[in-house]
Amino acid sequence: MKNTLQQVKLDLIAELDKRIEDKIIEQSNADLLKKLINNAESVNEAIMIAELGTTYKRTGFHFDKRLEKMTDTIKYFKKNEKLSFQTDKSALTHKLIIGDNYDALLNLLIEYRGKINVIYIDPPYGKDSMGEFAKTNYDNAITRDNLLSMLYPRLVLAHQLLSDTGVIFCSIDDKNQAYVKGLFDEVFGESNFVANLVWKGRGGRQDSKNYAAIHEFILVYGMEDFVAERQEKELNGFNNYDKKKRKKYKLQFLRKWGSNSRREDRPNLYYAIKDPDGNDYFPKVPGVGDGRWRWALARMTKEIQDDNVEWQQKDNEWVPYEKIYEDRRTSKTFTTWIDDVPVGIGAKEIKDIFNINIFAYPKPTALIKRFMEMGMDYKDATILDFFAGSGTTGQAVLELNKQDGGKRQFILATANEITDTTPNGIVYDVTSKRLKRVMTGECYDGTKNFKWNEKNSPLGDNLDVYDIATVANFEATEDKTPFDVIDETLYGQEKLGVNEKIKWVCENFEGTQKKLEDI
Repeated sequence: MKNTLQQVKLDLIAELDKRIEDKIIEQSNADLLKKLINNAESVNEAIMIAELGTTYKRTGFHFDKRLEKMTDTIKYFKKNEKLSFQTDKSALTHKLIIGDNYDALLNLLIEYRGKINVIYIDPPYGKDSMGEFAKTNYDNAITRDNLLSMLYPRLVLAHQLLSDTGVIFCSIDDKNQAYVKGLFDEVFGESNFVANLVWKGRGGRQDSKNYAAIHEFILVYGMEDFVAERQEKELNGFNNYDKKKRKKYKLQFLRKWGSNSRREDRPNLYYAIKDPDGNDYFPKVPGVGDGRWRWALARMTKEIQDDNVEWQQKDNEWVPYEKIYEDRRTSKTFTTWIDDVPVGIGAKEIKDIFNINIFAYPKPTALIKRFMEMGMDYKDATILDFFAGSGTTGQAVLELNKQDGGKRQFILATANEITDTTPNGIVYDVTSKRLKRVMTGECYDGTKNFKWNEKNSPLGDNLDVYDIATVANFEATEDKTPFDVIDETLYGQEKLGVNEKIKWVCENFEGTQKKLEDI
């Protein structure tokens, strides 16, 4: 299995190859970038090199890059026991990450590469929007170049986190919409643009001289399979009928197609299944060679057992398909105009939870739920928001689960920005407290006398809160080395033995290989 750095390099190089084919970048320029990427010593360095190649003659898209600062430290998740809580061992556990969302995304890549179904982000639009984080990284001046420079590496990582059928929603104002769309076109591809939603969240005013801004934009981009499925749905629909299950369904290839469809892209998804004649059947890419399945073996086995796989003979060869039932996929038709979710609902929600207006301009949960309904196919989807702010996305996921019995998991990441109304930082004063109150019906100090409790019952589930801690890659003090302080169980791993732990850390955290050689 490839480590995180190797996989990121392969993904960036594959994207360069695609841009060569599309005549976006010259072969000689791409070859130089590939050489530099292959020699990169960290994920951050590889992404920065790729960023230098984001000015293309076809689109005319250009901005002056401000690159992330390089450091000698390893960033890793450390559980915040004070803010984490458990309501029921058998319930879902969601995640809240405190710190720079770039570091959060790099760490999430270790466990969640290709596993996130829906991403929603509401990035800062202008100067001072990012508070202390902006001061640390961009001298507190979020000019358009800084905004795009800040977004680019985060979107690259988000692209790698999304599943094959994943989708990302990005709120943006009218001043920056065109520029941010250009950036999304570069990272996700123009062909994967889905929609530019218009949210009319507020009413206009009587003014004969000026224009009243009454709306925001939400850019929507999908991975290739997300776009393909929507196109297939529009063209073909659910034309088959399963008499046993009494449901309409349509068929989709079980083999992955599009980019990253080859065996070497995901070796663990290359294996044999039995065709109707009892012979081993491996995924193949026509004209290329070995391919890969969409599913891991465990899920493939279950889907076959549940009769969700159908074989058909074409050109004297068996071809397997997934049976997609109407009630298993989103079948609603959505418009690109949203005018039934007022801005004021978000502010009222916050006031009901805290009894005061503690956060300015929060997005309404109804708006986020609308995006999730548009973007996800299954009720067990994983949703990520890496500009989490007050935690609206988390509450929206919990409410949607309660409405339809879903098992969706949210992952939130946000910097602990300090403001006049949040002296301890937004995470400690707003985000964590909001989640604790709506999930358990009380705050960390046992407070229950807030208005939300009068009309709602606790939404349940558990919350793991992680801080982003640091350790020097040359740290050698006993019990303080990277191999000691990094907890693999926070990354979906079972507890590892000493040698396995060293190998795992070296494969996933940059800088540790050099330290290992010195031991």
